[in-house]
Amino acid sequence: MRTIPILGVTLSGDGQPLGTVTRLTLTFQERTDHTGLMVSFTRGPGKLSRKAQTSVQQAIYRAALAADLSTDTWTVMISVPDRVTIYGDSLSAMVCITVVALAKRDPIKKDIIITGGIAPDGRISKAGSLSQKLAAAHAAHIRHVLVPDEFDPTETDWQTPFLMQVSPVDSVQQAYQMLTGNRMKQE
Repeated sequence: MRTIPILGVTLSGDGQPLGTVTRLTLTFQERTDHTGLMVSFTRGPGKLSRKAQTSVQQAIYRAALAADLSTDTWTVMISVPDRVTIYGDSLSAMVCITVVALAKRDPIKKDIIITGGIAPDGRISKAGSLSQKLAAAHAAHIRHVLVPDEFDPTETDWQTPFLMQVSPVDSVQQAYQMLTGNRMKQE
């Protein structure tokens, strides 16, 4: 079992977007059968929206494909220990890279996080509200944030907080190497 941080956005008391760092509990197991990827989303106290669940499942398949790994024996269980509902797909890159790292037995570095999804071609997809997410990461003492190389055109300008490194990443392979220090697949 591993607890992983994810970046998100909630609304403040006055209805303004506010970045947040929350945590997911992720359990990874390899089974002896080959019946396919099994992903379960445990409810309580928090939960993932249907869109977030779908994006996580798709991202796991896409990241495994990019790593030349089969998901046929994988069971992944995800729960949200905080009383929040997580919407959107920008958590899926962090979740799927963690799943692949667990399958490969590669540790994720401390104080680093990614926001974004995984596109069908393995690229890191756009994530919105970067300024709010970076502020939340800074407040949570996360020192390195990976962001999609391609920015959301509706996104306003954002600044890197003091003593934080923000690195644009293009692909799931590049993000994996930055999060683990290892290559995603053997060449």
